[in-house]
Amino acid sequence: MRRNSKLRLIGITGGIGAGKSEILSYIGRHYKAKIYLADEVAHKVKEPGEVAYEPLVKLLGKGVLDEKGFIHKGKMAEKIFSDKHLLSKVNEIVHPAVRIYLENAVKEAKADKKTELFFIEAALLIEAGYKEMVDELWYIHAERSVREKRLRESRGYSDSKIKDIMEKQLSEEDFRRECDFVIDNSKELEDAYRQIDERLGAYKWLDLSKEKNN
Repeated sequence: MRRNSKLRLIGITGGIGAGKSEILSYIGRHYKAKIYLADEVAHKVKEPGEVAYEPLVKLLGKGVLDEKGFIHKGKMAEKIFSDKHLLSKVNEIVHPAVRIYLENAVKEAKADKKTELFFIEAALLIEAGYKEMVDELWYIHAERSVREKRLRESRGYSDSKIKDIMEKQLSEEDFRRECDFVIDNSKELEDAYRQIDERLGAYKWLDLSKEKNN
């Protein structure tokens, strides 16, 4: 994808419980940015009329639809759980659809000549090959003990569930090796906000905070 010197395309990734949502919420409030979450886009492309809808219904059957004709998340999960081979087939439909959706969104942002920061967030950003698409990749880091505490308190996850999820994600070393910039979100959010402002403030062609506050 051809890059625009004005629009900065940034990927956001990190392990579960690292606080990616809080980081993006801050950016959305303080900077002139478009923010896309890959999980939300994945739901979007499954809606009626979207590119992944018909292939998924053909693959999984109409039994996964709700009364309004939408793909029901629970029914779809149940169908995949009963036949694990379906998961890879579903991913072969959804992942390319998400990629195309995001590439089109980037093209629109470049065309409007107003967007200066474009963020894509996904836990599997590296594994899905998005590194080649972005100008830089940020890793949101938090100490494992901090992440575990957050997941227990905010989501009610058990220790066994937390361990199972974390062991399936990239290691700290892998994240740091693949990413261009690290935000440490282990402490107070204000500390993470400061790191964001310092990083984005390095882009001298951007004066977004001043513009947005005027």
